[in-house]
Amino acid sequence: MLTAFSDDLRLASGPASQVALAVKAVEADSQGTVLVFDDQTGAVVDLDLRGSVAEITARFPDSEATETVAEAPEETTRPRGRGRPRLGVVAREITLLPRHWDWLEAQAGSASQVLRRLIDEARRADSGQAEARAAWGRSYRFLSAIAGDLPGFEDASRALFAGDLDAFGDRMDRWPGDIKAYALRLAGPRSETDWT
Repeated sequence: MLTAFSDDLRLASGPASQVALAVKAVEADSQGTVLVFDDQTGAVVDLDLRGSVAEITARFPDSEATETVAEAPEETTRPRGRGRPRLGVVAREITLLPRHWDWLEAQAGSASQVLRRLIDEARRADSGQAEARAAWGRSYRFLSAIAGDLPGFEDASRALFAGDLDAFGDRMDRWPGDIKAYALRLAGPRSETDWT
């Protein structure tokens, strides 16, 4: 999902094709700056807006529809391999020092089981700290790109990284409403609902 801003006003939010078409329509008439942000990272995204509406739509296909079409034939034609792909198990390589391998071999269960247990324990002990830091980073990337010159930017940033979202919102009170709302959305807990 992407969100586009024309200067300090939210222009569009949604799938890449929808946002790209909205940006193309505005760029022809607008003298202002248009920036597009990735809702997952808060980073600025460059969109290729060349060509007709059909060409832009084809360039940015709806990912859910594409995945559904691509997965259905694969499941019926591909022979079932080893592992548990239906559970989302993904095989990747990791590199450990010999002392780490020695420790893993001394544990009950396979190395994969031990690593999964350790990761689950670390996630429980984390209490959402890593997710909160990622959210603060998303919001800061957005604000750095669009609001770095606004009054109180440094104070708002300090409140954000202190985890005080109430103070963060207060520091942005004199800012344009769309910028404040999107920054708060990025800084808060992730949800699958669209921004309204």
